[in-house]
Amino acid sequence: MGYASSMACHCAQYAFVPSAQKNNIDKTNLVPSKRPMSLLISSISNKRDSYNTFVSEAARLLTSPARFEASKLKVVVMGKEMNKYAGIIPRTYILSHCDFTANLTLTVSNVINLEQLKGWYSKDDVVAEWKKVNGEMCLHVHCFVSGPNLLLELAAEFRYHIFSKEMPLVLKAVLHGDSILFTEHPDLLDSLVRVYFHSSLPKYNRMECWGPLRDAVEGRQGS
Repeated sequence: MGYASSMACHCAQYAFVPSAQKNNIDKTNLVPSKRPMSLLISSISNKRDSYNTFVSEAARLLTSPARFEASKLKVVVMGKEMNKYAGIIPRTYILSHCDFTANLTLTVSNVINLEQLKGWYSKDDVVAEWKKVNGEMCLHVHCFVSGPNLLLELAAEFRYHIFSKEMPLVLKAVLHGDSILFTEHPDLLDSLVRVYFHSSLPKYNRMECWGPLRDAVEGRQGS
């Protein structure tokens, strides 16, 4: 996930480098385009679709899903009451990632630790919490894709695809880090996983249902 942010920003930096020959254009030879506006809009739209396809394919090829290693996961339980707490709600998770060591830290609490979330928009932390929707338990996962600094669409595209690719790793960390909960409540494996991507761009500001937890953790995304 940290790789996604650095790679996206690196690519964004060089995505719109001006041509070195821009000042050598003979302006007297410029002729206004006679193409109909509808064709111009269609051309721009097709180029954007091709560009987005290129970015998503690049994200797929440049990175492979990280393999979960229990030895690299540190679990932090916030509050003494959580050690004896057997309930499901309220229960929240914050998963943070170290770019240098690839170590993961899972914070388990009955409230979202706002202090830890400071600067969320500049991090790759993932937040999750148990919710009851229409009488059914659901795991809601939140990923920050872009904003409020209005990141370039290239960065948002990369972050969205990387978060999606690493979602099974996130869920495995939750299953392992809070294993006592799932031992006591095995039916939670049948709970739906809803992933909320937060972005200033409407395209990536979305919710996806990943199906039952037991499938989502293996990368078998539901509908």
